[in-house]
Amino acid sequence: MASKSKTLYICSQCGYESAKWFGCCPGCSEWNTMEEEFRTAQQQKSVHSSSKIITAQTINEIDADDEIRFKTGMAELDRVLGGGIVKGSLVLLSGDPGIGKSTILLQICEYLGKNLRILYVSGEESARQIKLRANRLGVKTENLLIMCQTDVEAITEYIKSEKPNLVIVDSIQTMCVSEINSSPGSITQVRESTNLYMHCAKGLGIPTILVGHVNKDGNIAGPKVLEHIVDCVLYFEGERHLSYRILRAVKNRFGSTNEIGVFEMLDKGLVEVENPSLMLISGKPKNTAGTCIACVMEGSRPILAEVQGLVATSNYGNARRMSTGFDYNRMSMLLAVLEKRSGYFMSNCDAYINIVGGLRLDEPATDLSVALALISSFKDTPIRDDTLVIGEIGLGGELRTVSYCEQRIKEAERLGFKRCIIPKHNLKTLSDGFKGNIEIVGANNVNEAYNAAV
Repeated sequence: MASKSKTLYICSQCGYESAKWFGCCPGCSEWNTMEEEFRTAQQQKSVHSSSKIITAQTINEIDADDEIRFKTGMAELDRVLGGGIVKGSLVLLSGDPGIGKSTILLQICEYLGKNLRILYVSGEESARQIKLRANRLGVKTENLLIMCQTDVEAITEYIKSEKPNLVIVDSIQTMCVSEINSSPGSITQVRESTNLYMHCAKGLGIPTILVGHVNKDGNIAGPKVLEHIVDCVLYFEGERHLSYRILRAVKNRFGSTNEIGVFEMLDKGLVEVENPSLMLISGKPKNTAGTCIACVMEGSRPILAEVQGLVATSNYGNARRMSTGFDYNRMSMLLAVLEKRSGYFMSNCDAYINIVGGLRLDEPATDLSVALALISSFKDTPIRDDTLVIGEIGLGGELRTVSYCEQRIKEAERLGFKRCIIPKHNLKTLSDGFKGNIEIVGANNVNEAYNAAV
């Protein structure tokens, strides 16, 4: 007689389980996230029964030796990981389709394969497809093992018997546990498959990299608990029509979450961009109104970016606003401040902001550069090409102090800028021995900054 199955409804965001369906999840208050799953009586018993004897140890008994990290051969990837791949870690790499997830993982196999045995598990491609891509990328290491399999239990048994030094799984949404009566990619399958890989990685000390798909909203497909299980979550960002890619750490138990890596997609694969600032401001038009250079801190790295603003007379009743790479609400606030506090009446004008290169400016220190780009376009007066602008704008039109001011100024000086406009209060925070071949101008408000920039 077949075992009875129980119907459960599981939230795709937080993993909340319920015997009945809810329109709004009681756990996280999200709407339309409860999905139906089936669990057999045997699975129910295995979940709730445990007879293992566990022990604990004092914190002084725990070995605190230096953690072992494997260099990937890509300095940008090592920077985002916090110095390399940590032994026994579980890393989740996610991004849009075709952005370069499988490409970068296959590329690092050539370098890591010099000293490590690597197991590449693919649930989406055949061995021949992987071989063709490896030939294109120049991956010829003898220590790369290819397995086209989706059964997680069989894969983990192979890992336990062969004990490779690194495991790559592409992708976690194609993996399945045979005991679970649901299709691959479902909430339960993704969660339980990740758990099996996690126990295998921690128990054997084998670092494992999982590739994760994203849904139409840009979030990782599967339950939100997936991001809690892994040690590190990496996101590939970038526009499909642009060749540049940004790798960002959203979660990292072994390093900073503020670092980014910049890559360029070429015919031979992903290539590191060692100087992102020079890449982002190259091609900037000379003596053109509506452009301004900003500086954003990504972890410990200052990156210069070109801000483009366009203000034109509106042909409709309501003025149109649009921003690419900058927060729309922040842009609306800056336009209100410019009109109320600085005397630039743009309420009847369309306003557009674009950050060149696909970079996104989320830091308040870029407010002043956005405002000056809009004013420059509004008055049709160009900002000086050799000027960097830094500052946060308050609702009173005043300039507030920003952090890491010296690092930003040094980066501008290194790239040949001659003048830097900063909030006047930041002049007091500069160290006494701080000198350079760049003119530093302090401003109290937006109007003073604009007068100094033209």
